[in-house]
Amino acid sequence: MSNWVLGLTGGIGAGKTAVSNALAKKGIAIVDADVIAKQVVAIDSAGLKAIEKRFGTDILDSEGNLNRAKLRAIIFSDESSKVWLEQLLHPMIRDEILSQLQQATGPYVVLSAPLLFENGLDKLCDHTLLVDVPEHIQVARTTARDDVSNEQVKSIIAAQMSRSEKQKRANTILNNDKSLTDMYNELNILHQNFVSTALNHSTNG
Repeated sequence: MSNWVLGLTGGIGAGKTAVSNALAKKGIAIVDADVIAKQVVAIDSAGLKAIEKRFGTDILDSEGNLNRAKLRAIIFSDESSKVWLEQLLHPMIRDEILSQLQQATGPYVVLSAPLLFENGLDKLCDHTLLVDVPEHIQVARTTARDDVSNEQVKSIIAAQMSRSEKQKRANTILNNDKSLTDMYNELNILHQNFVSTALNHSTNG
């Protein structure tokens, strides 16, 4: 792949979206794994048709969209359905990610994914950036933003790769436990570094 790819990740409430939005404003193309995961099961998609064929029309809501809550309940209680779903969707998501990464223009391209390391998407990246905050800040921010309980947020955090493991795997860590202004200032410096690294990559590539 010719484009220099920055993998962007961070736990819930860490501020990954604020970082990707800031980079988008600088003209950096953002390939969002979460958005693509929704696209591959949109109405009329091959992904949704395959899911409907396996689980029946009950898996759709009244408008023909995927009923995510129903699907989650099924794969939570049935390991074989979970494996089947992953084998269906992961290659579709990966192919679309690769396609968008290749088509992106600009000094570099960002692959944004909350499960970047868990799903092996870091292998598609030249460099990885972890937006990181202590767990108590993740909990406080997410409960304020999403109107969910502390317990729910803690269970989401517990289900993901540990913070220390992500810190070990990331090439660069952006600490986002200060003010937004501080974070943006630090991000500006990182962005300049990424631009010059990507430029060297393209001239040497």
